[in-house]
Amino acid sequence: MKTPEQLLSIVEKTLGEIAYPVVPPGLYEPISYTLQGGGKRIRPVLALMCYNAFCQDVEKVLPAALAIEIYHNHTLLHDDLMDHAEVRRSRPTVHVKWDANTAILSGDTMLIMACRFMQQTDAVRKSEMMDLFIRTMDEICQGQQYDMNFENRADVTETEYIEMIRLKTSVLLGCAAKMGALCANASEADAQALYDFAMNVGLAFQLRDDYLDVYGDPEVFGKAIGGDIRCGKKTFLLIRALGKMNEEGRAKMLQTLHDANLDPDEKVNAIRAIYDELSIDKECQEAIEAFYNKAKENLEQTSLSAEAKDYLWDFAQTLLNRQK
Repeated sequence: MKTPEQLLSIVEKTLGEIAYPVVPPGLYEPISYTLQGGGKRIRPVLALMCYNAFCQDVEKVLPAALAIEIYHNHTLLHDDLMDHAEVRRSRPTVHVKWDANTAILSGDTMLIMACRFMQQTDAVRKSEMMDLFIRTMDEICQGQQYDMNFENRADVTETEYIEMIRLKTSVLLGCAAKMGALCANASEADAQALYDFAMNVGLAFQLRDDYLDVYGDPEVFGKAIGGDIRCGKKTFLLIRALGKMNEEGRAKMLQTLHDANLDPDEKVNAIRAIYDELSIDKECQEAIEAFYNKAKENLEQTSLSAEAKDYLWDFAQTLLNRQK
């Protein structure tokens, strides 16, 4: 089996070889800027790894893997615009470097590109793969809408939040894993177990993202620390903190969170101080570990060899220990 580093090299090389039209001016440059701007490439590498756990000719699943990565970056262009984020991967976001209309249109074009790459997949179960891709895109839009709805609610529960991040983030990892399995013509049981494995890894991954947004190193993390706090977004840490406070404490915390006159850095420091006092950082780490344990159980349910299971689990562990 090829190492994740070897698979990443294949993904990067193929993305770098994409030929973009030169007209109309301004449409494709932001796409190239986005796709050549780095990123962890977790989703396409996972798709390749899950295929490689069954078959050796990983190039067969490459179009589907690229489709997932291009689609993921499409969502980032729109997410950054909706979140008013100014930095992505240590560089200006597309709507900052160009403008909002460009971020929308170039993002839409990336969605079309993703669908074209998916159509290029040569697999016996191509129809199932397309259905999975379409369902996943629909679920991600649902998750984004929940995320937006939560901005105006003070009573979001942890259960609601976990469901939101499952839809917004985790299902695409699940899609990547199952896409690799389907392309390899794996059994339905194995394909579903790998989907569940990746989805639970994705839940842990998003909680890790919530954690790093508050406690990460901005130089390593690749974007400004406290972005969610600055935007007043609901995160696992915020919801857990609100749940541990009395009514007066919750009201005071929410007032601080939504105080437009408060200096953004002071706001981040004030909210983080509350998290520290309530040991929210430790509880978030425990929740992350719980989802990884579920993922381990899912992986053990597959018929893969011990070597293949270790291959996938080692990759999951690198995500758990990430700092960006």
